[in-house]
Amino acid sequence: MALGKDYAAQECSIARALEVVGERWTLLVVRDAFYGVRRYNDFLVHLGIPRAVLAARLQTLTAEGILEKRRYQDSPPRDEYVLTDRGIALWPVLRALGLWGREHFTEKQLRIYRHAPCGTELGSYGECPACGTVVPPSDVEVEPGPGLDPSPADPVSRAILKPRRLLQPIEIEPV
Repeated sequence: MALGKDYAAQECSIARALEVVGERWTLLVVRDAFYGVRRYNDFLVHLGIPRAVLAARLQTLTAEGILEKRRYQDSPPRDEYVLTDRGIALWPVLRALGLWGREHFTEKQLRIYRHAPCGTELGSYGECPACGTVVPPSDVEVEPGPGLDPSPADPVSRAILKPRRLLQPIEIEPV
């Protein structure tokens, strides 16, 4: 029996959310958007995702208002994908899932998240222990942790290695 694409029989907000973000690659696309990946080819290179799957995920995320498609070049036409407020609201989910994955599957700290204004590492719930506030993603600086490969092969991974605030577009250096 094939697995359906919705949970119509479930009276549950988690089931409704999974209909949008529960497919295998979707949260990784959203994660990369937080890291500043915006262009189709950059998602493709960094994720190693099949083209048809990426196109479908971007289309769904755009249709659901999680990403906004913006034209950055007219000839030839090229678009980028930027998180909307609805997409940015997924930050606590990604943060919690990342911490859970580290605790249960690896002990390596791949990335360090800091409160940009004061430099303090974020607590488990995205709070700044020094300031006592929950930190919005736009005030989070991400830097490589000790478990992250310092010399990745692809240019997108190298761009993501540079310490910078979440949501800021990455800059790919020419080879």
